[in-house]
Amino acid sequence: MNKELIISSSRHETLAAIIEDDQVAEIFIERNSQRGAVGNIYKGRVSKVLPGMQCAFVDIGLERDAFLYVSDVAGTDEQFESLDTDDADDEQAPRNGSQGKSEKADKTDKIEELLEAGQEILVQVVKDPLGTKGARITSHAAIPGRFLVFMPTVDHIGVSRKIDARSERTRLRGIVKRFREEHGFTGGIVLRTAAGGRPEEDVVADLSYFHQLWSAAREQMDKARAPAIIHREENLAAKLLRDYLTDDFQAIRIDDEQEYARSLRFIERVMPGLAARTQRYEKEFPILEEYGVQAELDKALRSKVWLKSGGYIVVNHTEALVAIDVNTGRYVGKRTGRLEDTIVKTNLEAAKEIVRQVRLRDLGGIIVLDFIDMEERKNRQRVYQLLEQELRKDRSPSKAVQVSEFGLIVVTRKRAKQSLERQLTDPCPYCSGSAVIKSTPTVCYDILSEMRKLGGELNGHRVQLRVNPDIARALEKEERGVLRDAEKILGRRVTIKADAQLHHEQFDVMTLGER
Repeated sequence: MNKELIISSSRHETLAAIIEDDQVAEIFIERNSQRGAVGNIYKGRVSKVLPGMQCAFVDIGLERDAFLYVSDVAGTDEQFESLDTDDADDEQAPRNGSQGKSEKADKTDKIEELLEAGQEILVQVVKDPLGTKGARITSHAAIPGRFLVFMPTVDHIGVSRKIDARSERTRLRGIVKRFREEHGFTGGIVLRTAAGGRPEEDVVADLSYFHQLWSAAREQMDKARAPAIIHREENLAAKLLRDYLTDDFQAIRIDDEQEYARSLRFIERVMPGLAARTQRYEKEFPILEEYGVQAELDKALRSKVWLKSGGYIVVNHTEALVAIDVNTGRYVGKRTGRLEDTIVKTNLEAAKEIVRQVRLRDLGGIIVLDFIDMEERKNRQRVYQLLEQELRKDRSPSKAVQVSEFGLIVVTRKRAKQSLERQLTDPCPYCSGSAVIKSTPTVCYDILSEMRKLGGELNGHRVQLRVNPDIARALEKEERGVLRDAEKILGRRVTIKADAQLHHEQFDVMTLGER
């Protein structure tokens, strides 16, 4: 499979995409003003303990208190006695608390015995706030590196099961043990699959980084008053290079000079063989449009997705789940064919597109798929097997279950952050919240992208930007940096004209005579 990583970065946002066989497979967005909290470590204060629900609410400084299950509370060292440091071989960083705990501890621990209101506690965010729900947190912190995962709350050395050579496992454990003894380094270490075959200096470099990081974090922890942030997760570009980069990638293209330099230094350190494939994109035409990412992003915000055959799928978000419906649309099959054959072809094509849309939109939780009814059992099984095959390409854990003979399949997919729709849209004020429109920052960044495209065509003219009044207010206040960047690109002043007749997402760029 031919894979490429596209990264577009500015001081406002970073948008990245993974392209598989010339088709956009996944999109990632991070805005500097709205950075997610997943991976961040906080010194929090317990605000409320609920014995009836066996959970606690913890103030970590976000808008709403975070939610902590009893299974996510780290107790005494005995809770991890089931982890044998000599034989443990699973990459089982206790991210969700239930991992690494003995059955006895699970049965006897009660939240009221472990925590009390006002108590200060170290926690890590594992799921961003979603809607009216606060963040989900755990007291089992786990910080991933390129070659290992550091767990400050446990004393454990583990090796990924995918490293199956006994001699290699022993060598890697020896490197970690020597470093711990020489530097008095405490905490759990799990060596990731990427550590297999790497020279000792690469593993030691990760260990040294975590040793310095956690030493500084402990000092800050002692000084800071709760709630306070102790460790902030890497930015989007660094996370993608750390977690996704493999030899499968044929190219890594980055349009921002500073981000390119940072990324190249990282790649030269951890995967020097990919340094030659890392390229600085220097064309004036936006990189996202050059590689078709912007077009796919716009499609991912619509409910209807057309299939090549003429059929289509409809994606509907509800409060509790996501429903995806399959329709034949304009596809009527071959003139001499059977109806069943037409339906099967549409369903097979839809199964592939559904998984692509699930990854593209980062849908999570319960996803109900309503395929077109098929009479023959073997055809229903073909569609189900293809769906499972496509889901194996997805890094997020998922599971599919056939629940009816009428074409219903339920998929559950792990969700750690907001979907693409929630990130980029707001409830639509024109229809009382029954649909969505692009958010104000999204429209502002679209305007900036359009200015980049038009820059060479507006020489010798003054420029006026006609926008909806809400966008005009944003460009003059919270998004005024976008306006400054647009003026810098064009080399002239841009005047803003508010027009209430324009839809929230519409804007016009006009020239007003000679400069």
